[in-house]
Amino acid sequence: MTLAEDPSRFLGGLYISFWIPTAVLTAALVIKLPTIIRLWRDPLLRAVGGLLLLACAVFVFCTPSTIARVNRLVGVPNVSAPWCYSLITAFCGSCLLLIITWRNGLADRSAATRRAVRWVVAVYCGVILALWVLFALADAPVERLRDLDTYYANTPFMREETLLYLVAHCVACVITSRLIWNWARTDGLDALLRWGLKLLGAGYVLNLAFDSAKLTAVAARWSGHDLDWLSTDLAPPVAALSAILIAAGFILPHAGQYLHDRWRVRAAHRELRPLYQLMRTVSGEGVPFVLHATPELRLTRRETFIRDALLPLVRHVDTGLGRRSYDTALALGHPPDRARALAAAVVVLDAVEARGRTSEPSQPADSADTAHLLQEIGAVSRALHHPEEVAAVRARAAVAAESVSVHE
Repeated sequence: MTLAEDPSRFLGGLYISFWIPTAVLTAALVIKLPTIIRLWRDPLLRAVGGLLLLACAVFVFCTPSTIARVNRLVGVPNVSAPWCYSLITAFCGSCLLLIITWRNGLADRSAATRRAVRWVVAVYCGVILALWVLFALADAPVERLRDLDTYYANTPFMREETLLYLVAHCVACVITSRLIWNWARTDGLDALLRWGLKLLGAGYVLNLAFDSAKLTAVAARWSGHDLDWLSTDLAPPVAALSAILIAAGFILPHAGQYLHDRWRVRAAHRELRPLYQLMRTVSGEGVPFVLHATPELRLTRRETFIRDALLPLVRHVDTGLGRRSYDTALALGHPPDRARALAAAVVVLDAVEARGRTSEPSQPADSADTAHLLQEIGAVSRALHHPEEVAAVRARAAVAAESVSVHE
């Protein structure tokens, strides 16, 4: 069976339940909600929250089952039509407000920006009011759950109502998609933000496909033809896919940054393991296990434990050994930062052994060297990940010390 032979049957196989985009949009809203509540004064976050909430409402109230329930609850046939059209129009206005906020940023409080916001609010509130007025004037007694747009395409006032909401939706999507694609091509964007913008742009382009399908089906009725399948079978899955892409566009930058931060914290925690294990041999115990501790708290506790264990060792630090080890590491071909970390690892190992031999320090430690040691525990721990390199530096530094002693 091909599309040309039976388009409605073919497209029926591509059906996407409206509850799928609703679930994805709800997930995007839930992910964004804590940030929106915490930073409520941020107009960008308020615009994102409002857009996602309206998008969820559109798909909840535009399902045939919900349409029928609303009609029965109010007791007016097809009263869901102006309600759904109003939600879609409000969604369009939210899209434009979001782009205005995104484009101009928090610092822009110019008269032009305020005028643009007032213009969008006034125009789309006016469209919503006109939708209800047109519905009140129209005669639409037969309830239509899926094909109201085409069924009443030639009915006075219902015809204008359908055309009004589609044009308002189309204009908003054209402006929004153009601005988003221009932004996505801007240099210097974060990779996750760029991909999020691309997904948003694709979603709004699909919204234009939705409008085209609806308008073509309605125009076909005006000319006496029947292309209802464009409105009833093609437009709904296109709208569902568009919503999924828009939700993914909002989720990706936020979730990607969240996962990146979690990976960074966990990597830092693992990175400190060699030095942590060495400090456990000094203190005789480790960090107590806490079942519900966050990754950030576990990292902080491990850092604190290491520094607390290093403090008693500072008195046993041999600063001369540190300088010789640094010179040795440079001579072995290590870059300065790596050489400094290897030298610090040698000094820590030597201090641990010196503390085991005697509780009294052999010489006072240089404050600058010990401060660096306490600050750069990550670099020291990374050096301890490669014990063979530390051992090589330590052995050659010891030979250099013996050579100096012989010459003296």
